[in-house]
Amino acid sequence: MRNEVVPQAGRVRPGAVRWVTVGRVAAWLGGPAAVCAVAAALACAGPGRTQVAIGPPPPRETHAVLAGALCQDNHCTCRGNEPGDGGVGVPDTGRKRYEIRMTSPQELWMTVNRSTVLYKSPERVEDCFYVDLPSGAQELELRASNPDGVSAALQIHELGTKTRSWYDTFAFRCGVPGVCAFDELEAQKAEYAGKHNLFDRCGTTKVKGLSWDHGKAPDQLHPSELVVRLTLDIYKFAAWKRHGDDTCGMPGQGRRPANEPVNEPVNEPVPPPPGEEP
Repeated sequence: MRNEVVPQAGRVRPGAVRWVTVGRVAAWLGGPAAVCAVAAALACAGPGRTQVAIGPPPPRETHAVLAGALCQDNHCTCRGNEPGDGGVGVPDTGRKRYEIRMTSPQELWMTVNRSTVLYKSPERVEDCFYVDLPSGAQELELRASNPDGVSAALQIHELGTKTRSWYDTFAFRCGVPGVCAFDELEAQKAEYAGKHNLFDRCGTTKVKGLSWDHGKAPDQLHPSELVVRLTLDIYKFAAWKRHGDDTCGMPGQGRRPANEPVNEPVNEPVPPPPGEEP
């Protein structure tokens, strides 16, 4: 097992290619005059899309330092719904604790900063992992792979170090139950459109850079490969209001206590002014 989760700058996996529309390819090749040629070239791949290959998923094992009382031997038990931290406990290292919950009848992988790998086997429909992350930008990648079509759901929750409250940092679902379809992915894309920053208003983590790639789809409806990428921008200061507090994000009610000094590192995201939350 590794000794720590190491923050690194993210990058696109070599060989991973996004779905491309005919119009966009035509623009790359020289404008509208190229549309017919591009459409003919893509005719065998379905209407307006090209099927691409995505590299193989990580090994079928967890390679991580897991945190808290619910984790042992590279496996964690999901917390209950009782008030408080659910038995997970809070870190005393200056980092923040996160729950990464993956749900699917299939196997799934979550990679953190290209060094930590969390593996959910098909033996359990739902698996939880608890990890401690430092402040700053952390790159995450969800990977699903199944020749008959993928099915994946992801939830990320931040644990308030002071409040012991769980914040809804991010959620993604395609399939579960059932198999992920392109229509669902388009609906997810529409839901997130225009939301440059996703976050729980009472928490101290923002989600940025959300994107996904999907690979071959033999039936043209259900991708057999899926990669979801996102960045967690983690503030250094601790959340001071519990999840669900109606005053979070209101003018004059910032997420940082008024008497707490500002000691943000150079590479840490700066919170938006009150009233200017997206």
